[in-house]
Amino acid sequence: MTVTHSPLATPPLMGLYLRLTCVPAIWGGTFIAGRIVSAHLPAASAAFIRFVLASLALLLALHLSQGLRALTHISRRQLLGTMALGATGIFAYNLFFFNALVSMPAGRTSLIVALNPAITLLVAAVLLGERLSATRWLGVGLALLGVWIVVTHGDLAQLMQSVGKGELSMLGAVCAWAAYTLIGRRVLQGLSPLLATLWAAIWGALFLGVMAVRDLPTLRSGSFTIDVWLSLAFLGVLGTAVAFVWYYEGITKLGAARTVVFNNLVPIFGVLLGWLLLDESVSASVIFGGGMAVLGIFLVNRVKV
Repeated sequence: MTVTHSPLATPPLMGLYLRLTCVPAIWGGTFIAGRIVSAHLPAASAAFIRFVLASLALLLALHLSQGLRALTHISRRQLLGTMALGATGIFAYNLFFFNALVSMPAGRTSLIVALNPAITLLVAAVLLGERLSATRWLGVGLALLGVWIVVTHGDLAQLMQSVGKGELSMLGAVCAWAAYTLIGRRVLQGLSPLLATLWAAIWGALFLGVMAVRDLPTLRSGSFTIDVWLSLAFLGVLGTAVAFVWYYEGITKLGAARTVVFNNLVPIFGVLLGWLLLDESVSASVIFGGGMAVLGIFLVNRVKV
């Protein structure tokens, strides 16, 4: 029996590719929005508001796609797994993320975060015994060297003098995301990506809310400018909910191997938007080191299909 699909039911492939190109642009923009927010709000409060908004947007997406009853279709083991995801990829990652952006330009921050796939593979190889091909090892090395060049402004001998609080915070964010990725790979089989992310966002918002209570005496109404609210909405709705839905639409229709290649564009958009919107300088070391890091990421993500 042959099944045919109505053109109205399946979006044109060109539209899907356009959305997948928008995803890294949105994720690159999160560094700009985060930079704006971090200048006005403490990290825990900023992250808490972001994921309250993200949770509401994801609940709407779940309601429209599967119905809210799907929220209860989760085992105890999966629920504990999403709690671990919330603690690592939401709670820890975002505290590091916002703290780093207090002192680091958005473009440089996005290039350090580009280490995520390389560090994740490295941890998997060292701790979990996963075997990597020579090409992927080369990609890990190029990504690390590229970010090293960016951090040291091209003077590789000055690594220790070039690493400050912001760089250490972003390294913490990269490690938190590696843990998030590896935990998700192990404990969330059978759970839809949308449901897993929604529960992780809910757990993360709860953890961040506990931390944000400490900020209440220092918060001022004047800190919540229109730019801050727009940035928080961008981070929560576009950067988390919309980009997530589009990204997993790509995985569903194109496969993971073809979709993950679009992640290579995130640091490029991060640097470009930092230059366009925040007037951040783009030095030769950023261009050369960033290009090397992007090439490394491409090799890490290269999967035979």
